[in-house]
Amino acid sequence: MTIGIDPGTATVGFSLVSGTRNHPIIHEYGILQTLPLPKEQMPFRLLELGRDLESIILKYKPNNAVVEDLFFFKNAKTVISVAQSRGMTLYLLAKHNVKILELTPLQIKQSLCGYGRATKVQVQNMVKKIYKLDQIPKPDDAADSLAMAWLGLK
Repeated sequence: MTIGIDPGTATVGFSLVSGTRNHPIIHEYGILQTLPLPKEQMPFRLLELGRDLESIILKYKPNNAVVEDLFFFKNAKTVISVAQSRGMTLYLLAKHNVKILELTPLQIKQSLCGYGRATKVQVQNMVKKIYKLDQIPKPDDAADSLAMAWLGLK
């Protein structure tokens, strides 16, 4: 079982898949969201996201994880808060002995679409095609996590 994780501060995309790249099986996907809290309440956001993510890890017991790595952000405040979410995510995965692969958005797009500057719509359409879904998975964070989880399959 592979878990794909798209870390964020208010929303974390996650997906759990098994099978192979040629025959992927989705077990669950979606987003974890925090209650709206002021910026200074970041520790409580991380606590809430961490509890929710850990319950998913305990339920599905994934062997592998693919986590989006930080690549480039225009806003330094955004990169710091996302880095905090990534740290919490990496800690939980390591705590539960899950093998971790970190990929940048460029690497994910290159592997999935064959083009590192693919648009969000192109990635979503490829996810729909790969998993043979009737429609594009929503929201975007969940679709991104499905792309990552697929890359963790053999």
